[in-house]
Amino acid sequence: MTENLQHKTAIVTGSGNGIGRAIATALGAAGARVMVSDVLVDDGERTVREIIDNGGEAAFTAADVSDADQAQALVRTTVERFGSLDILVNNAGVGGGKLRLHEIEPADFDRVIDVNLRGTFLCTKYALHHFLEQGSGCVVNTASTYGLIGAPNAAAYCASKAAIINLTRQLAVDYGHDGLRFNAICPGYIDTGLGRRGPQLSPEEFDAATAIREKAAGMQPLGRQAQPSEVANLAVFLASDSASFMTGSIVTVDGGCTTTFNYGEASN
Repeated sequence: MTENLQHKTAIVTGSGNGIGRAIATALGAAGARVMVSDVLVDDGERTVREIIDNGGEAAFTAADVSDADQAQALVRTTVERFGSLDILVNNAGVGGGKLRLHEIEPADFDRVIDVNLRGTFLCTKYALHHFLEQGSGCVVNTASTYGLIGAPNAAAYCASKAAIINLTRQLAVDYGHDGLRFNAICPGYIDTGLGRRGPQLSPEEFDAATAIREKAAGMQPLGRQAQPSEVANLAVFLASDSASFMTGSIVTVDGGCTTTFNYGEASN
């Protein structure tokens, strides 16, 4: 990336693994000071070490973004540690399992909404106090193609990501005159090694889940999964002055999967 984020400070939630980790390291490589945050302490600290080893500046704060006190403390700690806050990447999220709506327990539905949507609300709310004082700031939300279309057995996840997409648009309307920008990224199939689910699956289950993802990605126009860095590059661009006239934008990184009806095996 050629974007220059020198003297900028960024928070990246859910940055211990996968897309969040790639975004955090890419922001660090572009010169930003990065506050890495996750509920997984060891993974978050590993991300910090990678940024520092590559010549960047980073620190770690553990935070459950669905908890108001922890979200507020994350923003406060970042400003105290680095002296500023310019970029917020709301990436922390959880899946909802492979269930139809009538099979989902209310507590499990609430957990997906709490982490994905409430977490985005809380971190943005507390960052906004600082952004409004300085008259500038940028928020990049990680949504999903599942927020743009229906997907099998993913009611809670689809609902949470769709809400994030329209919240992004709404915030762009409310805060544009304050000099603040809000954009969202909708990843498709991303090769993250199934992220946090990997350690929870047996080797056989992991291989089967990976094969399903690779087969589905193979039927998309570009015919493959993306690398996390391909999402991270977009996040860095949206956080930079190169995207200074972009707000309320919902950008897909999906290999074209939302551009076409997928006939699957019926086309063979």
